[in-house]
Amino acid sequence: MKAIDGYTRTCGLIGNPVEHTLSPLIQNMLAELTDQKLCYVPLRVEEGQLEAAVKGAYALNFLGTNVTVPYKSDVIPFLQEIDPLAAKIGAVNTLVRMEGGFRGYNTDMPGLYRALCADGVRIEGEKVLVLGAGGVARAVAVLLAEKGAAGVILLNRTLEKAQRIACEVNAMAGKELVSAMEYGDYTKLPEGERYLAIQATSVGMHPHDDEVVLADKAFYQKLHTGYDLIFNPARTRFMELVEEQGGRAMNGAKMLLYQGVIAYELWTGSSVSDEYANRVYAAMEETWR
Repeated sequence: MKAIDGYTRTCGLIGNPVEHTLSPLIQNMLAELTDQKLCYVPLRVEEGQLEAAVKGAYALNFLGTNVTVPYKSDVIPFLQEIDPLAAKIGAVNTLVRMEGGFRGYNTDMPGLYRALCADGVRIEGEKVLVLGAGGVARAVAVLLAEKGAAGVILLNRTLEKAQRIACEVNAMAGKELVSAMEYGDYTKLPEGERYLAIQATSVGMHPHDDEVVLADKAFYQKLHTGYDLIFNPARTRFMELVEEQGGRAMNGAKMLLYQGVIAYELWTGSSVSDEYANRVYAAMEETWR
């Protein structure tokens, strides 16, 4: 690791909590691999202090920051500019220094797309089921619309929430692409169709490893691929059910990796090779063993 001195640029992670984040591992290892003088630190920001934190990071000459829960939407009013994709999604997870303040980006969804591509999963022309109707599911639906999915169905316990997101995304896309169903209505899906499913809820996250939003084996028989955005545990119950019915299953670890890679590229202007990304991913896997 390069010595920290007056030429070292600082980046960090704004959120609460931040104690268990893997972002410092990702960013500081990327800095070492790409020979950049950059130091990345977690920054716990208490409720009510977000505006002060953003202004303070700018005053302290931060190159940029990541933003995590619960501030991804709350940070938007304190930005100098916002990237169009982040504006569509309604959430920002990366701030990049510019004249007078920070420009906000969302690298979560481009990170998910890069992770899917790395695992050989295509979106263009695919029919996709999204489990959930929260902010993450909405962002996933926006990504799927932008990347050419043939159709998107939001499955959720509360139909109205899913319908609201479907209407918003369809308005942005300018066509009727996204529809909504209650979880139990998956039985109405056409026989013989096989889907990509993206699990966009927190159900099944550690320590609730055995939980899943849909336990019916018949649902998983309709999937050729299941992608769980959760990465802890590394093998979720959702993934097990997908694989038991013959589908491919992946977790959200590579999304975590690539959202960080894209943020790093925005801060430094450098390009991270597949070799370096793979080395960082191997280091991430070591922390889960």
